[in-house]
Amino acid sequence: MSDLEKSDPVDDAMDDWGSAMAEQASASQPPAAAPALPAAGRVFQPLQGQAGPDAGQGDMDRVLDVPVQLTAELGRARITIKSLLQLSQGSVVELDGLAGEPMDIFINGYLIAQGEVVVVNEKFGIRLTDIITPSERIQKLSR
Repeated sequence: MSDLEKSDPVDDAMDDWGSAMAEQASASQPPAAAPALPAAGRVFQPLQGQAGPDAGQGDMDRVLDVPVQLTAELGRARITIKSLLQLSQGSVVELDGLAGEPMDIFINGYLIAQGEVVVVNEKFGIRLTDIITPSERIQKLSR
C-alpha cells in the first residue's frame, strides 16, 4: 500500500466533525430579523477607543493561541471519604444533574455556556445550546 492510499485517523475524525458541523449549520436557519453573531460577539463587548474594526486585530492575535481549560460538567455529588474509599470498578455515584438536562461548560472555572452531548462516529462532543451572558453570570452568582 502506498503512502497516498493510507488514511490518517486524525484527518478522518476532523472530516467527520467538519461534516457534522456543516450539516448542523445548514439545518438551523437564524431568524431574519436578528443577524447571526459569533459567540464571542454576544459575550464580549467591543474594546473602547479603537479606530476601526481591524485596529485591535494585532492585539487580539496575541491572545488567540493562549490555552484555556474547558470543563464539561454533567453534575456534582458530595460524598464522605468512607464512601469514596469503598468505590470500585462498576460502582455508581449518583449526581445531582438530571438525565436530559443541559450540561454546564466552564472555561477556567467560569460558566460560559450550556450544551448537550453529541456522538459522531463513536466520539463524544458537545453542542452548545446557550451562551451565558455576563448579566446572567452575575445572576447565577447571587443565588
